[in-house]
Amino acid sequence: MSHQQPAHGSGTLVRRAGVLHATGSWCARHFVVVIVLWIAALVALQAVQHAYGGDYSDNFAIPGTQSQDGLDVLEKHAPSAGGYSSQVVVHDADKPLSGLSSQMSTVVGSLQKLPDVLSAQNPLTAPSSTGGPDVGPLSADGKTAYITVRFSEQPSSLGSGYLDGVDSAVRPLRSAGAEVEYGGSLGELARPKANDRVSEAIGFGVAVLVLLIGFGSLLAALLPLITALICVVCGLGLLGLLAAATTFATVSPTLATMIGLGVGIDYALFLVTRHRQNLMDGRDPVAAAGAATATSGRAVLLSGCTVIIALCGLWVSGIGFIGKLGVAAAVTVVTAVLGALTLVPAMLGLTGRYIDRIHVRKPVAEVEPGPEPGAEPGLERGARPGREPTAERGPTTHGTWHRYAQRVERRPWWFLAAGVVVLAVLAFPVFFIQLGHIGDGADPKSFTDRRAYDLMSTAFGPGSNGPLTLVIDQSEVPQSDRSALESQAQQPLAKVPDAAFITPLTATQDGDVLTATAYSVAAPQDERTTSLVNHLSDDVLPAAVHGTAAGTYVTGTTAAQVDFLDIVSSRLPLIIAVVVGLAFLVILAVFRGLLVAVKAALLNVLSIAASYGVVVAVFQWGWGGPALGVSGDVPIESYVPMMMFAIVFGLSMDYEIFLLTRIHEAWLATNDPRASVAHALEITARVITCAALIMVSVFAAFIISDNIVVKMLGLGLAVSVLIDATVVRLLLVPAVMTLLGRAAWWTPRWLDRVLPHLDAEGSGTAGGAKASGNT
Repeated sequence: MSHQQPAHGSGTLVRRAGVLHATGSWCARHFVVVIVLWIAALVALQAVQHAYGGDYSDNFAIPGTQSQDGLDVLEKHAPSAGGYSSQVVVHDADKPLSGLSSQMSTVVGSLQKLPDVLSAQNPLTAPSSTGGPDVGPLSADGKTAYITVRFSEQPSSLGSGYLDGVDSAVRPLRSAGAEVEYGGSLGELARPKANDRVSEAIGFGVAVLVLLIGFGSLLAALLPLITALICVVCGLGLLGLLAAATTFATVSPTLATMIGLGVGIDYALFLVTRHRQNLMDGRDPVAAAGAATATSGRAVLLSGCTVIIALCGLWVSGIGFIGKLGVAAAVTVVTAVLGALTLVPAMLGLTGRYIDRIHVRKPVAEVEPGPEPGAEPGLERGARPGREPTAERGPTTHGTWHRYAQRVERRPWWFLAAGVVVLAVLAFPVFFIQLGHIGDGADPKSFTDRRAYDLMSTAFGPGSNGPLTLVIDQSEVPQSDRSALESQAQQPLAKVPDAAFITPLTATQDGDVLTATAYSVAAPQDERTTSLVNHLSDDVLPAAVHGTAAGTYVTGTTAAQVDFLDIVSSRLPLIIAVVVGLAFLVILAVFRGLLVAVKAALLNVLSIAASYGVVVAVFQWGWGGPALGVSGDVPIESYVPMMMFAIVFGLSMDYEIFLLTRIHEAWLATNDPRASVAHALEITARVITCAALIMVSVFAAFIISDNIVVKMLGLGLAVSVLIDATVVRLLLVPAVMTLLGRAAWWTPRWLDRVLPHLDAEGSGTAGGAKASGNT
C-alpha cells in the first residue's frame, strides 16, 4: 500500500468549490434580494397552484395484471357489472328494512342517476344467497342491507364535492331513521381531509427546544425552521402543479412534507452550525457564510443527491404509483437543497454577527471551548480571519465526545458487538413480516367506512367487505360447447378452501362471459384472503376451464390489491439492490475508500432491518398499536417497506456523509486514522444528535395522523433515524472505522482512475491533502 497525493487539488474541484463559495458569499452579501426572491417564489407558486394545481387521487391501475385484464373483459361485455364497486350500507336496529321499501327504491334510483355510476342494486328486490352462509345483500333478520353501486371511475378519485350528490340521494333513508354508511372506496372519499398542521406544530416545537438546549442561541434555533418551512411550502406548490399533469397518491403531500421538513431542517442546521463556528473563529459574516457553503454546503449537495437517487430508485418497481411517491418526496428534497445553498446563506447574512445575541445559555457551535485559555482547539478553531482553517495542527480538544471516541478506540470489538446485538434484537420480527393491504377495519370508528365495515362484518361476515369477482371469458368457445363449459366450471367452485360462499355462474347478456362472486371466510387484509385469491386465479379457475379456449380472471378491489402485493414483493429485492448499489458508488466516488463504501452500505441495511422489525412488532403484532389509534393487528402495507427503504437509506447517508467527511478531512490532514475518528466524532456528535432528534420529532409527530399508512411511515422513519444516529453512528461506525484503520481508505489504482472525483467538503480549496490509500 503506497501513500501519495490524492487528486483532490485538481483545478476542476477548485472551480466547483469556488462556485459554492461564491454562491454563499453572494447570497449573504445580497441577502435582501435573495430573501425577496424566495418569498416571491413562495407566493407565486401558491397562487398558481391554487388556480391550476391538480388533485391527489388513489385511482391507479396496473396494466398486465389478471385483475385489470378481468376488469377490461367485464367493461367490454357487461359494463354494468364491471367498473369499481362500493357499498352503501343501510341498517335499522329497531325494525326490518322491508318497511322502507319505497325509500329504498327512491334512493337506488337517485344513485343510478349520479355521474359516473354504472349501476346500483336494490337489496330488497335482489336475490339473496342460498345454499350457504348469508352474504347478503339483505341480512336474515332484515335489519341490514347493502346497495352495491358500480362506478366507471374509482370513487375515491371523484373529489369531495361528489359526496354532496351521494348524501342527497340517500337522504330519504336517513330521514326515515335508518343509519346509512359508505363502504369501500366511496367511504375513503368521505374520510375527513388529513390535517398535518398539528403534526407540523409538534415537530417544530420539539425542534426549537432541541436546538435551544443543544446550541443555546435563539436565532440559530429559529433560522433552520424558518428556511425549512419556506422550502417545504415552495415544494408543495411545485408538487401541486405536477399533480395537474399526472396523478399522485393522496398520501403524497403528507410524505413530501415529512421528508421536506426533516431534510430541510437538517441541511440548514449543518450550514448554520459551520457558519457560527466560523464566526467564533473570527471571520466576518459574509466570509463565514461563504466558507460554510463551500464546505458543509457541498456535503449538503452530495447528501441531497444521494437521497434523490434513493427515491428515484423506486421507479425500478415498475409501478407508477410507487415511483410517483418517490418523485413527490424528491420535490421537497430539491427545494431543501436549493434553500440550504441560497436562502440559508442569505439569512445568515441578514443576522450578521447578531445570530447569537439572544441566547438561553452560552452559545456553542461544533465544539465546546478548549480546556486551555487561548488554545486553538480542533481543526476548525485554528483559522485566522480571512483564511481557511488550518488542518495541519491536528485536534487538541478533549470534550465528552472525544473521550467517548477514545473509549471506542480502546475496545472497538466490544462496541461493535454491542451494536450488532442491539440491531439483531430489533430486526428479529422482520422474519415474520406479513405484507398486505390495511383494510377499513383498522380505521377510527369516526370514519364512515369503518362503521360500514363493522355493519357488514356483523351481518354478513368479514369477507363481505371484499367480494371477489370471478370472470370466465368464453368468447372464443363455440356456442355449442358453452353449456358444457358452464357445467364443467361450476363443479370446482363448490368447495374451495377459505371461501365462505361462491355464487353460481351466470352469463352476461351477450353470453360471452360467465361471472360469479366469491366471499372469503376472512377479512380482505387477512392472509387467508390473499391465499384464496391466488388459489382461485392460479389453480381453481384454470382447472375449471381446462381443455377449452376460455380465459379466466379474478378481479375486484381486493384482487387488485393482491396483484399489487405480489408485484411489490417480487421487486423489493431489486429495489434494495439498486438503491444500495447506487449509494455504494456515491460513497466510493466521494471518499475513495472501498471498505468505507462497503461498511456504509452494510450498516445502513442493518439499521433499516431493525426499523422494519419495530414496525412489525408495533402494527402486525399489536405491541402498542392500540395506543397509536390502530384497531387490532394489521398487516404491513405492501409498499411501506419499499418506501421506507428508499427514504431511510437516503437519510442515513446524510449522517454518513457528514461524519465521514470530517473523518476523511482529519485523516488527510494528520495521516492518523484513529485520532481522525475521535476528532470527527467530537465535532459532529452535537450537530448530528440535534439534527437526528429534530428529524425523529418531525416524523414521530405524524403518528397522530388518522391514516394508518402515515402512522407506519412516521413510526418507521422516526425509529430508523433514531437507530441510525445512536447505534450506528455512536457504536458501529467508530468501532468499524477504528478496526479498519488505514485500510478503510484503500482503493485499487485501476478503480481510482475509473471513478469520478467528487469532493464532499470542498477540500480542493485547501490545496489538496496529505495522504491517500491508493495502491
